[in-house]
Parts: sequence; structure tokens; C-alpha cells
Amino acid sequence: MITSIEGNFDNPEVNELLTKHFIELRKASPEGSAHVLDIPGLKVPSIKFWSLWENEKLLGCGALKFLDEGHGEFKSIRVHDNFRNKGNGIKVIEHLIQEAKKLDIKKLSIETGAGKFFEPARKLFKKCDFKPCKPFAHYKEDVNSLYFTKFVNNN
Repeated sequence: MITSIEGNFDNPEVNELLTKHFIELRKASPEGSAHVLDIPGLKVPSIKFWSLWENEKLLGCGALKFLDEGHGEFKSIRVHDNFRNKGNGIKVIEHLIQEAKKLDIKKLSIETGAGKFFEPARKLFKKCDFKPCKPFAHYKEDVNSLYFTKFVNNN
């Protein structure tokens, strides 16, 4: 059974996963094209963050940033190494979509890298019916970034 905890940044496992995520994405992104948030960046009021647990083991995490009314952006989606390549990325995204619906978010967007490192993330977003889109919010055209969006039914 999967459970989720909002916040939980002080949990050492969550902290370690987010730190690893931050370091890897910074390393994989050209300077000026890295949009990954560190832990203080995830603690701002416009972002809600959840860690997901399966049988008391950290499965992964993800965050929802509030943009315009009814529009949110997914941030810091990460599956723990022990749970990768087993379909768990979909579980994280489905959880975030359910949370977005509770918050009356109708449009979800994601920015991810264009390089080979980010290929699994792009495949996951496409599998979850996110479609390519133009840059949104503060993003600008960047050869190192790709943007995806999805409309959700709040019924």
C-alpha cells in the first residue's frame, strides 16, 4: 500500500533523495538551463511537496507549484533508485494529479531537459498523456528544455 506525507523534508531519506536529485540534475543540465529546485526552493508557500512510501520504504517524491489560477507545474518528481524501472514513476505522477484535482488545478505543466539523461522522464510524461507545449510561466525558449502540459478533469 502506498501512503503519502506532505512536507517531510526533515526525514533523512527524503532529504537524501532530494539532494541526490538536485546534484544529478544540476550536473546533467547546461549552465543557465537547470530549473531543479533545492530543498529551500521547495519550501516556499506556492509549492506543495509529497513523499510517497510503500511498506515504510521511500518510493519517491514530487511537488506541485501553483502558477496562474487553475494552472500548476510539477517539480522534483523522483523515484528512489530501489523502485526505478518498475512503473513507479506513473504512481508518483498519478498521486500528484489526484492532489492537483483536490486543489482545483485544471492544467498541469512540466519542464524537463532535452538531453539524453532526461529521456526516461520524457517517456514517462508522454505515457501519462502530457503533450508538448510552448514555454509557460517564467520559462523561455531554450534548446536544452522541453515543455509538456495536460488538462485534467476535476470531476
